[in-house]
Amino acid sequence: MKRVFLLLATNIAVMLVLSVAAQLLGLNRFMTGNGLNLTTLLGFSALMGFGGAFISLAMSKTIAKWSTRAQVITQPANETERWLVGKIASLADRAGIAMPEVAIYEGAPNAFATGATKNSSLVAVSTGLLSSMTHEEVEAVLAHEIAHIANGDMVTLTLVQGVVNTFVFFLARVVGYLVDSFLRKNDEESSGTGIGYFVTVIVCEIVFGVLASMIVAWFSRQREFRADAGAARLMGSPAPMAAALRRLGGVEAGALPQNMAASGIAGNGGGLMALFASHPSIEARLAALGAR
Repeated sequence: MKRVFLLLATNIAVMLVLSVAAQLLGLNRFMTGNGLNLTTLLGFSALMGFGGAFISLAMSKTIAKWSTRAQVITQPANETERWLVGKIASLADRAGIAMPEVAIYEGAPNAFATGATKNSSLVAVSTGLLSSMTHEEVEAVLAHEIAHIANGDMVTLTLVQGVVNTFVFFLARVVGYLVDSFLRKNDEESSGTGIGYFVTVIVCEIVFGVLASMIVAWFSRQREFRADAGAARLMGSPAPMAAALRRLGGVEAGALPQNMAASGIAGNGGGLMALFASHPSIEARLAALGAR
């Protein structure tokens, strides 16, 4: 409950900061006596869309630690931690990135990477993953997460999220204005926007938001294929990554908080929900690796 409260409070704080910024910049005054000022509306939409995405990226490591209660290894306390830190250091050196923070958290098999830049990142693995896989399979998972960092996937997905958020904010308000204008076309006495505008904006944000989620999920699935291929390159063979994927396919992967689902090593949905899945199916990933 404490973690949920912290995440909720963080999101509210982000929206308050962005709202104040919009007020100070005058970007919230896109509705004028002559109708919509599209330039100002675009600025407002970009601020809200990109602002929220980049603030979340900047706070990603802190939020990850809060959400999973991951414990950063500052000084290895046992052989497992020494092995883990050593492997990540070796993989990071091979990938040409700075040494990430390394953390372990309690939970079912999963792992994730996050961070604002390639040289300020975090790799965390669950106790369930460490206990259910061989050392070679765990190393392949670590290579997958290092590949995410080296590919700049966190920033890429943030940019994609910012673009689609901007269009959701922009189009919802344009459609809301058009619908409201149509509903009140014979009402010459009233001014400003009516209830039709606010209802339409809410409905459009929901509908466009669902479509935007599908777009972001598609990009997320593509970066998983790239990270699998990157792991194969770092390991010198696709076999360890394929073995790790098969192992993941035979266990119940640990769930991550919604805001971090795309960062995990595993997670997908079948049927219609596959359109919203952040990860491809294990079968599709094995096929892309050239493994069966």
